[in-house]
Amino acid sequence: MVRFSGLRTAGGRLRHGWRPVLEATLAATVAWLLATRLLGHPQPFFAPAAALIVLGQARGQRIRRAVEVVLGVAAGVLVADLVVQALGPGTTWTVFTVILLTVLLAVAFGATGVTLVQAAVSALYLVVVAPPDGSLVPFRFVDALIGGAVALAASLLVDARHPLAPLVAEVRRTFDELAGLLGEIADALDHRDETAAVTALGQARGMDARVDGLRNGVLAAGEALRLNVRRRRHIGRLRSVDESIRQIDYAVRNVRVLARAGVTLSRLHTPAAPPELGGALRSLAEAVRQAGAALAADLDGHDEVADRHATRADEAALAAVHTAGQLFGSAQTLPLAMIIGQIRATAIDLLRGVNPEDDVAVLARVDEALGLPAV
Repeated sequence: MVRFSGLRTAGGRLRHGWRPVLEATLAATVAWLLATRLLGHPQPFFAPAAALIVLGQARGQRIRRAVEVVLGVAAGVLVADLVVQALGPGTTWTVFTVILLTVLLAVAFGATGVTLVQAAVSALYLVVVAPPDGSLVPFRFVDALIGGAVALAASLLVDARHPLAPLVAEVRRTFDELAGLLGEIADALDHRDETAAVTALGQARGMDARVDGLRNGVLAAGEALRLNVRRRRHIGRLRSVDESIRQIDYAVRNVRVLARAGVTLSRLHTPAAPPELGGALRSLAEAVRQAGAALAADLDGHDEVADRHATRADEAALAAVHTAGQLFGSAQTLPLAMIIGQIRATAIDLLRGVNPEDDVAVLARVDEALGLPAV
């Protein structure tokens, strides 16, 4: 059973990860063919190696990594050539000197880990495997250029038709998951189910990964648009999402605090939570869904649809705050008061993320829905 379970797990990973594998394999092979058949390089090791290194980076970082790989190879080749001519190939002192000087040079120029390692590996390869003889040195740099260019071209082809599609899908998944989480908290409080409340809290603690996924998605989409000349005009759409992510991050933190208060409330020896509380949480969940739909439609360029969803998110968020505000009273418990406060805070962050309103205006509208006196 354990063996079959492991096979199923491996099969699932292959079903979800076969595209990057195929992309890397084809890019490395094409880089090798270009260097050997088109340019006639005798040992184009760095062409497929550079392609694999660049494609091994997360989307959104590949342009920078391609430049770093090329610079790293150039630095390593230069240092190796000078040291080998001075000390000779293959000696211990040559290896020591090449590594030391290459790393020092990379650090002095503020190189990142990828550039530093690539420079050291390139230099070491030339010293140990293929010592420079004067004719091969220029090939190393050109091979790195070929590999980096092929990797970027492969990235462009994958995202050429719909460069924003992965980000749109990530937006929908994140907001749907957050809305579902609020619904689960509402169900747990309706039935005074401590186990369900604890499960919801665990899911809330894992929402940070979704926010990180959104940030990475924005970086990847921006890179795809910069590589695609005809679609660069769409870069402006990313700015609204980039600004919204900060507010969504705040909303996720608010929901985590809300879930924690829900666990406490479910443990108290008091009657079940008032039904209005579940209604407020479900209205807030609907606001989250509509906010996600608004951002997704905005990324797709459907401005009218985005406006409709933003209006519905606004209405649902204010309805949630208004319903929660009706629960204020002398008999409320501390966990209940905390949940009401987090509903208000989450609604504020949603409205700030979806609507380009002034912070003061958002606060005034939310507090009016809550029944607080105007300032």
